[in-house]
Amino acid sequence: MLARVRIGMIGCGGNARGHMNSLRTIASAQIVAVCDLTEERAEQMADGVAGEENDRPRPTAYTDHRRLLERDDLDAVWISVPVFAHGQLEMDVVDRGLPFLVEKPVARDMATGREIEAAVQAKGLLTCVGYQLRYMSGAQAAWAELDGKRINLVVGQYWSGSGRGYPKTWPLQMAKSGGQLLEQATHTFDMMRYLIGEVATVTCRATSRVLDQIDCPDVTITTLEFACGALGSMTTTWAFDPSDWSETNVLHILYEDKLLQWRTDQATLRSECQTQPLDAPGRGIDEVFVEGVRTGDGSGILTPYSDAVRSLAVSLAANESFAAGGKSIDLNRD
Repeated sequence: MLARVRIGMIGCGGNARGHMNSLRTIASAQIVAVCDLTEERAEQMADGVAGEENDRPRPTAYTDHRRLLERDDLDAVWISVPVFAHGQLEMDVVDRGLPFLVEKPVARDMATGREIEAAVQAKGLLTCVGYQLRYMSGAQAAWAELDGKRINLVVGQYWSGSGRGYPKTWPLQMAKSGGQLLEQATHTFDMMRYLIGEVATVTCRATSRVLDQIDCPDVTITTLEFACGALGSMTTTWAFDPSDWSETNVLHILYEDKLLQWRTDQATLRSECQTQPLDAPGRGIDEVFVEGVRTGDGSGILTPYSDAVRSLAVSLAANESFAAGGKSIDLNRD
């Protein structure tokens, strides 16, 4: 059992800063190295780890992840890079034999995800993927309420305005991000899998109604058939109000004669004309993974790499479906 988990962070963008702020509050975690292709961003992250109070040693900053991985004092790696950058980076971490937490989605294509998954399994490494919503109180309360129940229908949505005004950024370039269904709504698809069960078939239609400067559709509707027999739908847009994120990650779940409504970190039950909030203990994803690495017990990790590959398959199937004019995609075809 480790007294302290020594961490290398690869990628120093927005998501990485969120992980950094979380890790700084965990006594058993120490960030010893950071890396970004942009030197200034890596140095800024190193400064941020140390903090104004200088209560933590300043990590070493790198611009090449391979140099970071040459260190002999690493216990785990956090990877926060754009989806198109996944692949060799993870394979290098696996070759080094280090547990890792990686941001979602785990790949731009299934071949890359499966290659990394196989390498992880061969090494028997602890992994965790940044589907942090599963760990929150609302998700845990919803899971406890729905466990063992007969679910009839789930309706989900991810409506954001993140596509407005940013036509040249990589998330709005289909070849790099996979569009909204992969880059953003993967969180909502993942929560559907977590709360409802595995998806059997996916059908999707998509179009562009507002954002004519990008090559990604700005409106989609996806229908899903679950292995348990439930049906589902998901609507997405990134042409909504840019300042309003309250309509992202929303699920309405009908089961038996009840309705469970889930929004990011809230779960509400409606039954017999009454509404009641649901609650359950939640934990931060960084805390859970640090503890798993420290103790060697990964039982608290809800989002191992192999599970995240199945969420990746749902988003990619939706993209494949709308590209084929709404063809139904069987996720069990392999």
